[in-house]
Amino acid sequence: MAVKSEISVNKDLAPYLEKIEVNRLGGESPVVSQQTINEHLVKINLFFHLDQEIHQDDWQVNLYPTFLPDFHWAPHLTPTDENIIDQHSFRSPSLIVNNRKKAVMVIPDLDLIRKDTPVRWYLDLNAVANKLTLGMSNYEVSEHVLFVRKPGAIYPKGNVEFGFYIMMSDDEEIIANPWRPVLQFLWENWGRKLYEQGQPLHGNLDHYVEHTYQWAFANWKSSVWQEFELGGKKVGAPAFIVNVTQSPNYQGVLNEREFRSIWNQAWFSSLRSASGLYRYASRTSNEELRNKALLTKELALSAPRVNGFFPAVIATEMEELEVNGEMVRRSKGWESFYWGNSNRNPITHDPKCAPYHVLDMSWTSLMMLRWYDELEKDERLLTYAVEYADSLLNLQDRKGYFPAWLDHETLEPIGILADSPETTLSITFLLQLHSLTGDERYKESALRAMEAVCSEVVFSGRWEDFETYWSCSHYGNDSLVGKKFARNNMYKQCNLSIFWTAEALLECYKLTGHERFLKYGSRCLDEMLMTQASWQPPYMHIDTLGGFGVMNADGEWNDSRQCLFAELIIRYGMELERQEYVQRGLAALRSAFTMMYCPENEKTKQQWEKRWSFFNELDYGFMMENYGHDGKVDADGLGIGEFTIYDWGNGAAAESYLRMKDHYGTNFVDKL
Repeated sequence: MAVKSEISVNKDLAPYLEKIEVNRLGGESPVVSQQTINEHLVKINLFFHLDQEIHQDDWQVNLYPTFLPDFHWAPHLTPTDENIIDQHSFRSPSLIVNNRKKAVMVIPDLDLIRKDTPVRWYLDLNAVANKLTLGMSNYEVSEHVLFVRKPGAIYPKGNVEFGFYIMMSDDEEIIANPWRPVLQFLWENWGRKLYEQGQPLHGNLDHYVEHTYQWAFANWKSSVWQEFELGGKKVGAPAFIVNVTQSPNYQGVLNEREFRSIWNQAWFSSLRSASGLYRYASRTSNEELRNKALLTKELALSAPRVNGFFPAVIATEMEELEVNGEMVRRSKGWESFYWGNSNRNPITHDPKCAPYHVLDMSWTSLMMLRWYDELEKDERLLTYAVEYADSLLNLQDRKGYFPAWLDHETLEPIGILADSPETTLSITFLLQLHSLTGDERYKESALRAMEAVCSEVVFSGRWEDFETYWSCSHYGNDSLVGKKFARNNMYKQCNLSIFWTAEALLECYKLTGHERFLKYGSRCLDEMLMTQASWQPPYMHIDTLGGFGVMNADGEWNDSRQCLFAELIIRYGMELERQEYVQRGLAALRSAFTMMYCPENEKTKQQWEKRWSFFNELDYGFMMENYGHDGKVDADGLGIGEFTIYDWGNGAAAESYLRMKDHYGTNFVDKL
């Protein structure tokens, strides 16, 4: 049992904290300083002077609120007493608790972590014990991805310093949105300074776009670009995924990582990427690339419809072959094509019989409408979307929700996530269709759905979507869907559904003028921004400012979703006249290119070459979707992946940049 001492709680903290307990380190009690910065902010520093090296597996300081919170938030789940929130998850680190009268927010001192501490820091939130914890310990990864303490921490002889900030408030607006003061504090003290210095990238981003299209349609064309005929019509698109064995520089045996396919799905949207290629081709008068974009549009329009519903994936049959003594996976070619749906679902891993995903259909239909509205008036796009929308309206339940999945054979709704925030993407689609057609049915349906999500999801933090449980992070999908993790009083959460909801709320506000939608939307946006990096950790070996994680049970940094999120953040910044949002949005856009292998990204390029020594200029443009996915990184390439998903990576980033240049102008998008 660790020996603890109690820190006296000063008069500013006393209404909010009952006590603060701190462990001794090697028998030594800390020298404690408390600095009241203002009536809502106190800084606490703990200083140890060690006369000898100390071996101590765990050290912690615990804060106990004077009130019983009914809301809890932490950046990562800690379902058991063995779990911790390792500093790997410190993107915008904070612990937050509140009830209707009081709020407490705790933020670790990032300046001290930047000094490269001898032992890693962590956080923990125990709602059952009403305890907020900050600590130091080694760690290891369990599940995908949770963190647990690991023995063996060593503190060298000398000084050890630990510190944190405590925010407290009884203001109703802060209690309603406790993330806002935390985000503002983090940006003002760390993020803004780095942004104004040119992080995560500076200057014009056109070089990254050129690398992307040179990679996809020239250097790696034989692996990336897929062109074939469907019903006598030529179609084409980049492959869903390629890996390092498909590099023109790889000397080993080519092995396709996943089944060869093309997707029009909420992540991997070939139509979205093609709209970026169309914009680029129009800017540069490049007919070859414009034709490729149009072939991808033709592929999307070729998806067969059943009562307005349509598949998200076209794929080829695969086979296993022995080549030079190795067993590898290869495609049988597009002659063996079949239509199917995403295998990231709760029913089956087989795309052939996977259920229809309403989210994917609404997303693709929204992409069709945006193409029609902004690029070319191809009436087929509008007709396709209208036919789907009319079927979608029939799926809406009595509360207002749209189901997540439809049975592959019967087209009947499947009960899983039947009342989830995935509904909000359909809201945005229906409102866009209403603006183009004037049909009031779409507006009425969308607003009814928005009311359901506002009343049951937004304030409960139930951000559950397909990625939360049925992607790579499976933890809890067998028993905890729709249930909170009791120890944290939190759901497993994914920021995709927060994004869709924030976007839908902004669209509802724009249509109705109701301030409530804007208020709720900015709250959702701030919750999403808690998964954005507000600083540059010294233990991350790429540039991270502005990049996004994914969920509270996974490890990614700089995930490709940041390019999807960027414009929405800026739109809120303009609507609310909040410069922080505009800077965060531009940082998110720039961070979308930081994982690219190219000479402009010196730090990242070094990491790629440490992992894949055969990479050279023919691989410029190759870009993994994120960094540190498995919860571990190091200076020697750990955290660097092996594949590129064009539609959730370089192609998606290029589309976002080109779209935002069209919307706001080059000077705005490229400014710092």
